[in-house]
Amino acid sequence: MRLDKFLVDCGVGSRSQVKTFLKKKQVTVNGQVETSPKTQIDENQDQIAFQGQALTHETFVYYLLNKPQGVISATEDARHKTVLDLLDDTARHKQVFPVGRLDIDTHGLLLLTNNGDLAHAMLSPKKHVDKIYQAKVDGIMDQEDILAFEKGIELKDHTCQPAKLEIVSVDRAVGTSLVQITIAEGKFHQVKRMVAACGKEVTELQRLSMGPLSLPNDLEVGAWRRLTEEELEALTAVSYTHLRAHETAA
Repeated sequence: MRLDKFLVDCGVGSRSQVKTFLKKKQVTVNGQVETSPKTQIDENQDQIAFQGQALTHETFVYYLLNKPQGVISATEDARHKTVLDLLDDTARHKQVFPVGRLDIDTHGLLLLTNNGDLAHAMLSPKKHVDKIYQAKVDGIMDQEDILAFEKGIELKDHTCQPAKLEIVSVDRAVGTSLVQITIAEGKFHQVKRMVAACGKEVTELQRLSMGPLSLPNDLEVGAWRRLTEEELEALTAVSYTHLRAHETAA
């Protein structure tokens, strides 16, 4: 691998920035200053350092974000702040993207990565990766709604797969409900439309989990962190299972 590609992959900077760092003798290979971006290195064996800090090569990166309201699930937008604006320079250099989308007024768990195969596995309708949402609802949801969700809510353009509706609490005095909804699809405004089909309205929506990933209690709104090794292993297992099933079917 070329040294400049390695440095870009590690999030040191863009190719032009990396060339500048090399000219300034800020990069060492096995303890020796290296100034040529074309130098071939073994990313698994050679010891590369930038400004004295050892670097570890990583092709894929994974971010867990507690998306706030008012931010869109996109990599760029001329009018609105995007989820990528909340992350670090490494994420932008690695060209991460959101795995699925949350509406601008929906908050909660969002996974971002540059691993396209894993993203496809997480979003594949055939994989049925569960997503759990907590919704504040204007209206009293009841047993009839639970049964409707289990049967599959019929929308104008789509019949939803069976879903799970759990009633957390109701406030009959003001006519509101707090519910948790588990779905395996990800259609446009799906949760809101399903609730609306029952004659109620979602006033606030938060995603609590997606597949093996859950929103950490200590991750503040707008904050992010890299996935832990345990989370990454669980996520990789989901991806591997999907890809193996796809190969078998083919």
